[in-house]
Amino acid sequence: MKPPSEGQPASDDQALPFQLDALGVRGRLVRLGPALDAIIERHGYPLAVARPLAEAMVLCACLATSLKYDGIFTLQIAGDGPIRLLVTDLTTEGALRGYAQFDSWKLAVALGAGNSEAPEGYVPKLFGRGTLTFTVDQGQHTQRYQGVVPLEGASLADCAHTYFRQSEQLPTGIKIVAERRLGDGTAHWRAAALMVQQMPEFEAGRVHVDREQREDDWRRAVILMASATTAEMLDPGLPGATLLHRLFHQEQPRQFARRPFMARCRCSRERIDRVLRSIKREELDDLRDANGNVSVKCEFCSTEYIYDDRDLDRIYASAA
Repeated sequence: MKPPSEGQPASDDQALPFQLDALGVRGRLVRLGPALDAIIERHGYPLAVARPLAEAMVLCACLATSLKYDGIFTLQIAGDGPIRLLVTDLTTEGALRGYAQFDSWKLAVALGAGNSEAPEGYVPKLFGRGTLTFTVDQGQHTQRYQGVVPLEGASLADCAHTYFRQSEQLPTGIKIVAERRLGDGTAHWRAAALMVQQMPEFEAGRVHVDREQREDDWRRAVILMASATTAEMLDPGLPGATLLHRLFHQEQPRQFARRPFMARCRCSRERIDRVLRSIKREELDDLRDANGNVSVKCEFCSTEYIYDDRDLDRIYASAA
Protein backbone atom coordinates (compact mmCIF):
# COMPACT_ATOMS: atom_id res chain seq x y z
CA MET A 1 0.00 0.00 0.00
CA LYS A 2 1.46 3.35 -1.03
CA PRO A 3 1.87 6.01 1.66
CA PRO A 4 -0.43 9.04 1.49
CA SER A 5 0.98 12.03 -0.33
CA GLU A 6 3.29 14.22 1.74
CA GLY A 7 1.68 17.16 -0.04
CA GLN A 8 -1.62 16.73 1.74
CA PRO A 9 -2.60 19.56 4.08
CA ALA A 10 -1.82 19.03 7.74
CA SER A 11 -4.77 17.84 9.82
CA ASP A 12 -5.33 20.59 12.38
CA ASP A 13 -8.53 20.82 14.41
CA GLN A 14 -10.02 17.55 13.26
CA ALA A 15 -10.41 13.87 14.06
CA LEU A 16 -9.28 11.21 11.60
CA PRO A 17 -11.02 7.87 12.29
CA PHE A 18 -9.35 4.68 11.08
CA GLN A 19 -9.64 0.92 11.30
CA LEU A 20 -7.07 -1.88 11.38
CA ASP A 21 -9.04 -4.80 9.98
CA ALA A 22 -6.10 -7.19 10.28
CA LEU A 23 -5.98 -6.62 14.05
CA GLY A 24 -9.69 -6.14 14.77
CA VAL A 25 -9.00 -2.62 16.04
CA ARG A 26 -10.50 0.80 15.36
CA GLY A 27 -9.14 4.17 16.39
CA ARG A 28 -8.79 7.84 15.72
CA LEU A 29 -6.12 10.49 15.54
CA VAL A 30 -7.17 13.91 16.85
CA ARG A 31 -5.08 17.05 16.42
CA LEU A 32 -5.82 20.52 17.71
CA GLY A 33 -3.98 23.73 16.83
CA PRO A 34 -5.70 27.06 16.08
CA ALA A 35 -8.73 26.05 18.16
CA LEU A 36 -6.48 25.69 21.21
CA ASP A 37 -4.94 29.11 20.68
CA ALA A 38 -8.38 30.69 20.36
CA ILE A 39 -9.62 29.08 23.59
CA ILE A 40 -6.53 29.17 25.82
CA GLU A 41 -4.95 32.49 24.94
CA ARG A 42 -8.08 34.56 25.64
CA HIS A 43 -7.82 33.54 29.30
CA GLY A 44 -4.12 34.15 29.82
CA TYR A 45 -3.73 30.94 31.83
CA PRO A 46 -0.29 30.10 33.25
CA LEU A 47 1.46 27.27 31.42
CA ALA A 48 0.81 24.83 34.27
CA VAL A 49 -2.93 25.33 33.79
CA ALA A 50 -2.95 25.73 30.00
CA ARG A 51 -1.28 22.41 29.27
CA PRO A 52 -3.74 20.27 31.28
CA LEU A 53 -6.58 22.17 29.60
CA ALA A 54 -5.08 21.49 26.16
CA GLU A 55 -4.74 17.79 26.97
CA ALA A 56 -8.29 17.66 28.34
CA MET A 57 -9.70 19.29 25.20
CA VAL A 58 -7.98 16.87 22.84
CA LEU A 59 -9.08 13.94 25.01
CA CYS A 60 -12.65 15.29 25.00
CA ALA A 61 -12.59 15.51 21.19
CA CYS A 62 -11.13 12.01 20.91
CA LEU A 63 -13.73 10.38 23.14
CA ALA A 64 -16.68 12.38 21.83
CA THR A 65 -16.01 11.47 18.20
CA SER A 66 -15.83 7.79 19.11
CA LEU A 67 -19.48 7.87 20.24
CA LYS A 68 -22.77 8.07 18.38
CA TYR A 69 -24.77 10.90 19.93
CA ASP A 70 -26.56 14.09 19.01
CA GLY A 71 -25.92 16.79 21.57
CA ILE A 72 -23.06 17.72 23.87
CA PHE A 73 -20.19 15.63 25.24
CA THR A 74 -18.62 17.10 28.39
CA LEU A 75 -15.40 16.20 30.19
CA GLN A 76 -14.97 17.58 33.70
CA ILE A 77 -12.16 17.24 36.23
CA ALA A 78 -12.82 18.36 39.80
CA GLY A 79 -10.26 18.08 42.57
CA ASP A 80 -8.93 19.56 45.80
CA GLY A 81 -5.59 20.64 44.32
CA PRO A 82 -4.41 23.96 42.82
CA ILE A 83 -6.55 23.35 39.72
CA ARG A 84 -9.94 22.82 41.33
CA LEU A 85 -12.06 22.57 38.18
CA LEU A 86 -11.49 21.99 34.47
CA VAL A 87 -14.37 21.72 32.01
CA THR A 88 -14.42 21.19 28.26
CA ASP A 89 -17.22 20.16 25.92
CA LEU A 90 -17.85 19.39 22.26
CA THR A 91 -21.09 19.45 20.29
CA THR A 92 -21.88 17.05 17.48
CA GLU A 93 -21.49 20.04 15.13
CA GLY A 94 -17.84 20.36 16.22
CA ALA A 95 -18.05 23.41 18.51
CA LEU A 96 -15.30 23.07 21.14
CA ARG A 97 -14.74 25.13 24.27
CA GLY A 98 -13.10 24.84 27.69
CA TYR A 99 -12.01 26.66 30.84
CA ALA A 100 -10.23 26.10 34.15
CA GLN A 101 -10.52 27.43 37.69
CA PHE A 102 -7.40 27.47 39.84
CA ASP A 103 -5.82 28.93 42.96
CA SER A 104 -2.74 30.97 41.98
CA TRP A 105 -1.12 30.69 45.42
CA LYS A 106 -1.60 26.92 45.69
CA LEU A 107 -0.32 26.55 42.13
CA ALA A 108 2.89 28.45 42.88
CA VAL A 109 3.49 26.36 46.00
CA ALA A 110 2.87 23.09 44.14
CA LEU A 111 5.23 24.01 41.28
CA GLY A 112 8.02 25.32 43.48
CA ALA A 113 10.26 28.33 43.02
CA GLY A 114 11.23 29.13 39.44
CA ASN A 115 8.87 26.62 37.85
CA SER A 116 5.94 27.59 35.63
CA GLU A 117 5.11 24.51 33.57
CA ALA A 118 3.08 21.44 34.48
CA PRO A 119 5.50 18.65 35.42
CA GLU A 120 5.31 15.18 33.92
CA GLY A 121 2.76 13.14 35.83
CA TYR A 122 1.05 16.34 36.95
CA VAL A 123 -2.38 14.96 37.88
CA PRO A 124 -1.76 14.21 41.61
CA LYS A 125 0.20 17.43 42.16
CA LEU A 126 -2.09 19.85 40.32
CA PHE A 127 -5.53 18.26 40.74
CA GLY A 128 -5.09 16.39 44.02
CA ARG A 129 -7.89 14.01 44.94
CA GLY A 130 -10.95 14.25 42.77
CA THR A 131 -13.02 12.84 39.97
CA LEU A 132 -13.07 12.62 36.20
CA THR A 133 -16.58 12.85 34.75
CA PHE A 134 -17.84 12.21 31.22
CA THR A 135 -21.35 13.35 30.32
CA VAL A 136 -23.41 12.90 27.16
CA ASP A 137 -26.41 15.24 27.01
CA GLN A 138 -28.74 14.78 24.04
CA GLY A 139 -31.23 17.42 25.12
CA GLN A 140 -34.72 17.35 26.53
CA HIS A 141 -36.76 14.16 26.61
CA THR A 142 -33.63 11.97 26.60
CA GLN A 143 -31.78 10.35 29.47
CA ARG A 144 -28.40 11.90 30.15
CA TYR A 145 -25.48 9.47 30.40
CA GLN A 146 -22.75 10.16 32.94
CA GLY A 147 -19.64 8.21 33.88
CA VAL A 148 -17.60 9.14 36.96
CA VAL A 149 -14.25 7.69 38.06
CA PRO A 150 -11.68 8.78 40.66
CA LEU A 151 -8.58 10.61 39.46
CA GLU A 152 -6.17 7.67 39.51
CA GLY A 153 -2.90 7.86 37.64
CA ALA A 154 -0.09 10.26 36.92
CA SER A 155 -1.41 11.54 33.58
CA LEU A 156 -4.75 12.38 32.04
CA ALA A 157 -4.35 9.37 29.74
CA ASP A 158 -3.92 7.17 32.83
CA CYS A 159 -7.18 8.56 34.26
CA ALA A 160 -8.97 7.81 30.99
CA HIS A 161 -7.65 4.25 31.08
CA THR A 162 -9.07 3.92 34.60
CA TYR A 163 -12.46 4.94 33.25
CA PHE A 164 -12.40 2.35 30.49
CA ARG A 165 -11.31 -0.40 32.87
CA GLN A 166 -13.96 0.39 35.48
CA SER A 167 -16.81 0.92 33.02
CA GLU A 168 -16.20 -2.48 31.41
CA GLN A 169 -15.69 -0.92 28.01
CA LEU A 170 -13.72 -2.61 25.26
CA PRO A 171 -9.93 -2.59 25.77
CA THR A 172 -8.74 0.91 24.89
CA GLY A 173 -5.35 2.59 24.60
CA ILE A 174 -4.82 6.36 24.49
CA LYS A 175 -1.74 8.52 24.03
CA ILE A 176 -2.00 12.29 24.63
CA VAL A 177 0.58 15.03 24.03
CA ALA A 178 0.40 18.84 24.21
CA GLU A 179 2.98 21.61 23.91
CA ARG A 180 3.24 25.35 23.40
CA ARG A 181 5.67 25.76 20.52
CA LEU A 182 7.48 28.68 18.94
CA GLY A 183 6.97 29.21 15.22
CA ASP A 184 7.39 32.28 13.04
CA GLY A 185 8.37 34.24 16.11
CA THR A 186 5.13 33.50 17.96
CA ALA A 187 4.05 30.73 20.33
CA HIS A 188 1.21 28.40 19.42
CA TRP A 189 -0.49 25.54 21.23
CA ARG A 190 -0.73 22.11 19.68
CA ALA A 191 -2.18 18.91 21.12
CA ALA A 192 -2.83 15.44 19.77
CA ALA A 193 -4.48 12.23 20.93
CA LEU A 194 -4.13 8.79 19.39
CA MET A 195 -6.63 6.14 20.47
CA VAL A 196 -7.01 2.47 19.59
CA GLN A 197 -9.90 0.29 20.71
CA GLN A 198 -10.50 -3.41 20.31
CA MET A 199 -13.60 -4.13 18.24
CA PRO A 200 -16.21 -6.68 19.27
CA GLU A 201 -15.49 -9.96 17.51
CA PHE A 202 -18.84 -10.07 15.73
CA GLU A 203 -18.34 -6.49 14.50
CA ALA A 204 -14.82 -7.14 13.36
CA GLY A 205 -15.89 -10.21 11.44
CA ARG A 206 -13.23 -12.17 13.29
CA VAL A 207 -15.22 -14.84 15.09
CA HIS A 208 -12.76 -17.45 13.84
CA VAL A 209 -9.82 -15.81 15.66
CA ASP A 210 -8.94 -17.58 18.91
CA ARG A 211 -8.56 -15.70 22.18
CA GLU A 212 -4.75 -15.92 22.23
CA GLN A 213 -4.44 -14.51 18.72
CA ARG A 214 -6.90 -11.76 19.58
CA GLU A 215 -4.83 -10.76 22.60
CA ASP A 216 -1.64 -10.79 20.51
CA ASP A 217 -3.29 -8.58 17.90
CA TRP A 218 -4.40 -6.15 20.58
CA ARG A 219 -0.94 -5.96 22.13
CA ARG A 220 0.54 -5.26 18.70
CA ALA A 221 -1.90 -2.40 18.11
CA VAL A 222 -1.06 -0.82 21.48
CA ILE A 223 2.69 -1.15 20.88
CA LEU A 224 2.39 0.47 17.46
CA MET A 225 0.26 3.29 18.88
CA ALA A 226 2.76 3.90 21.69
CA SER A 227 5.62 4.13 19.17
CA ALA A 228 4.30 7.48 17.89
CA THR A 229 6.67 10.21 19.03
CA THR A 230 5.62 13.56 20.44
CA ALA A 231 7.33 15.26 17.50
CA GLU A 232 5.34 13.23 14.98
CA MET A 233 2.02 13.74 16.70
CA LEU A 234 2.47 17.50 16.96
CA ASP A 235 4.23 18.17 13.64
CA PRO A 236 2.01 20.69 11.75
CA GLY A 237 3.65 19.69 8.48
CA LEU A 238 2.94 15.97 8.85
CA PRO A 239 -0.53 15.01 7.59
CA GLY A 240 -2.46 12.70 9.85
CA ALA A 241 -2.89 10.17 7.04
CA THR A 242 0.88 10.00 6.66
CA LEU A 243 1.40 9.48 10.37
CA LEU A 244 -1.10 6.62 10.44
CA HIS A 245 0.68 5.01 7.50
CA ARG A 246 4.03 5.29 9.30
CA LEU A 247 2.64 3.63 12.41
CA PHE A 248 0.39 0.96 10.92
CA HIS A 249 1.51 0.49 7.31
CA GLN A 250 1.71 -3.32 7.57
CA GLU A 251 -1.91 -3.37 8.79
CA GLN A 252 -3.08 -1.18 5.87
CA PRO A 253 -5.22 1.22 7.92
CA ARG A 254 -8.59 2.15 6.43
CA GLN A 255 -9.38 5.82 6.95
CA PHE A 256 -12.80 7.40 7.20
CA ALA A 257 -14.29 10.88 6.84
CA ARG A 258 -12.62 13.51 8.99
CA ARG A 259 -14.54 15.35 11.73
CA PRO A 260 -13.60 19.05 11.91
CA PHE A 261 -13.66 21.19 15.06
CA MET A 262 -13.81 24.91 15.72
CA ALA A 263 -13.45 27.06 18.82
CA ARG A 264 -16.95 28.33 19.49
CA CYS A 265 -18.80 29.15 22.68
CA ARG A 266 -22.54 28.61 22.99
CA CYS A 267 -23.18 31.52 25.33
CA SER A 268 -25.54 34.30 24.22
CA ARG A 269 -27.52 37.15 25.74
CA GLU A 270 -30.67 35.05 25.39
CA ARG A 271 -29.13 32.26 27.45
CA ILE A 272 -27.98 34.69 30.14
CA ASP A 273 -31.46 36.23 30.17
CA ARG A 274 -32.93 32.83 30.99
CA VAL A 275 -30.39 32.27 33.78
CA LEU A 276 -31.10 35.64 35.38
CA ARG A 277 -34.86 35.10 35.03
CA SER A 278 -34.51 31.98 37.18
CA ILE A 279 -33.01 34.05 40.03
CA LYS A 280 -34.98 36.39 42.26
CA ARG A 281 -34.23 39.97 41.30
CA GLU A 282 -33.23 40.99 44.81
CA GLU A 283 -30.59 38.26 44.79
CA LEU A 284 -28.77 39.93 41.90
CA ASP A 285 -27.33 42.71 44.06
CA ASP A 286 -24.17 40.69 44.67
CA LEU A 287 -23.52 40.75 40.92
CA ARG A 288 -23.68 44.54 40.58
CA ASP A 289 -20.53 46.43 39.57
CA ALA A 290 -19.36 49.91 40.59
CA ASN A 291 -21.86 51.48 38.17
CA GLY A 292 -24.77 49.59 39.67
CA ASN A 293 -25.13 47.28 36.66
CA VAL A 294 -25.38 43.51 36.87
CA SER A 295 -22.34 41.93 35.24
CA VAL A 296 -22.24 38.30 34.13
CA LYS A 297 -19.07 36.82 32.62
CA CYS A 298 -19.00 33.60 30.61
CA GLU A 299 -16.38 31.27 32.10
CA PHE A 300 -15.72 29.65 28.73
CA CYS A 301 -15.09 32.63 26.45
CA SER A 302 -14.72 35.54 28.92
CA THR A 303 -17.50 37.50 27.21
CA GLU A 304 -19.07 39.91 29.69
CA TYR A 305 -22.77 40.67 29.60
CA ILE A 306 -23.88 43.95 31.24
CA TYR A 307 -27.45 44.56 32.41
CA ASP A 308 -28.74 47.88 33.64
CA ASP A 309 -32.07 48.28 35.45
CA ARG A 310 -33.98 48.73 32.19
CA ASP A 311 -32.57 45.42 30.93
CA LEU A 312 -33.63 43.75 34.16
CA ASP A 313 -37.11 45.29 33.87
CA ARG A 314 -37.42 43.69 30.44
CA ILE A 315 -36.24 40.28 31.65
CA TYR A 316 -38.54 40.09 34.68
CA ALA A 317 -41.50 41.58 32.82
CA SER A 318 -41.31 38.74 30.30
CA ALA A 319 -41.29 36.26 33.18
CA ALA A 320 -44.51 37.61 34.67
